[in-house]
Amino acid sequence: MSKSRYVTGLRAVEQLLAAQDAEVRRIYAEYQTANPRVEALIATANSRGIEIQPANRARLAQISGESRHQGIVAEVRRATVLDEAGLRTLAEERLQSEGGRKLLLLLLDGVQDPHNLGACLRTADAAGVDAVVVPRHGAAGLGPTVSKVAAGAAESLPFASVGNLGRVAGWLKDYGVTILGTSDRGSQTLYEADLDRPLALVMGSEHTGLGKRLEGICDALISLPMQGSVPSLNVSVATGIFLYEINRQRLASLAGEG
Repeated sequence: MSKSRYVTGLRAVEQLLAAQDAEVRRIYAEYQTANPRVEALIATANSRGIEIQPANRARLAQISGESRHQGIVAEVRRATVLDEAGLRTLAEERLQSEGGRKLLLLLLDGVQDPHNLGACLRTADAAGVDAVVVPRHGAAGLGPTVSKVAAGAAESLPFASVGNLGRVAGWLKDYGVTILGTSDRGSQTLYEADLDRPLALVMGSEHTGLGKRLEGICDALISLPMQGSVPSLNVSVATGIFLYEINRQRLASLAGEG
């Protein structure tokens, strides 16, 4: 199995090179580009001693598996994907740490569109999520499209791929973490829920929502108040709303303590 993966697109590669700890092996860039952003990325890579390899657009598409590469592809050392044991260690360490933010995990139950996964990762990183957890089968995993949409978050945010989300939710509950599922059948809205505690937020898939078995494990189901004619929101949009309400409540609590 290859120990490399590829990040495509201007914004994603810019974020990657801005992260000083990112392990960039080489940059593939379009021949004789007239794009000043590509030229700036080449200059940055050169200043950091990163190998530059010129390539035509067809070669860039072949390397990355992504036709919309915007003339630039970065080869990076494959990010470590946590297994269930690694996720458990991360959760234990965060729960045992004194002070700071309360644990916040994002569990994605079968999100299949890599664009949605990338958008969820980008928002999760911005909202201070400790790790994103996905099932190993029947869901999108890390890849060039996810990295491009995530704009750097796929290379920095802990990402766990596990065999059974329900089992993970079970031992998180044993640790005292509240499991909150999102559903239009929720008994309360996110604005009514107490979110200032260690949480695992569970989002359902694009087409079927939260699976019945996982829904049954959740401590509570919460919903978004919908005031228009559409019945639901895109999963990545909804994820952002939920995560930032969690942030709002936690920041308000900290301000009150001060």
